[in-house]
Amino acid sequence: MNSAANFFLTEKYNRRVIQKFCLPLYFVQIRDMPMVTVLNKTYSLFNNFLAETRDEQIQKDSFRFRRNMERMGSVIAYEISKKMEYSTHQVVTPLGIAEEQTIACPPVIVSVLRAGIPVHQGVLNFFDGAAGGFISVYRDHDKERNIHASIEYISCPPIDSKEVILCDAMIASGVSMSLAYLALLSKGTPKHVHLVSLIASKEGLNNLRKKIPAKGVSVWLGALDDELTVKSYIVPGLGDAGDLAFGEKSPVTE
Repeated sequence: MNSAANFFLTEKYNRRVIQKFCLPLYFVQIRDMPMVTVLNKTYSLFNNFLAETRDEQIQKDSFRFRRNMERMGSVIAYEISKKMEYSTHQVVTPLGIAEEQTIACPPVIVSVLRAGIPVHQGVLNFFDGAAGGFISVYRDHDKERNIHASIEYISCPPIDSKEVILCDAMIASGVSMSLAYLALLSKGTPKHVHLVSLIASKEGLNNLRKKIPAKGVSVWLGALDDELTVKSYIVPGLGDAGDLAFGEKSPVTE
């Protein structure tokens, strides 16, 4: 049995186990692969935001499209916050002192330009004390439709021993996210990396697992779609997230 088939069979098995024990979110843990959380498998307001983001009529309003991406980023940030370390903090109120558990150290938020920007903002809305970084990945296809990607730009604050949230709108082939992750490691050794994407293809997720370690990494997805076309579009997906959020790109001139 090939690795892709094994991945999908294992995923199906894990789904049955998870539904049996009624966990609050859809988790997939596969040997030698990071923990994957898919939010739309547990119904919440997140599903409304996702549905509107996919809707080709609502997509015509770029502001609403960006806002829904931002909202989904905030929901994912909230879920990530449950996995972070907390410390006791004394708060002086008008009537006394309250002890509350607060995040011990704010994460560093890094996004892949340009489609990752609304997701970045959504995460930042909840982790408002976080530092931020940006990575630009250039993608192209050759005549055989092979994907070529390279890092054009990276700006990142110190990440040593910190939790990092790496955001991109989509994981199609998995090339951009894996390349961004490896580029991030050139800037330091984080304590843990959370990879965040609103929609991923199963093929892209499977490709990603071959490039990143099982330990020290978690994957957070809004949805996991079945198909990836030869042009690296996720089906049903939502289209080109960057173009829908910020307008179509100018054609590349030779």
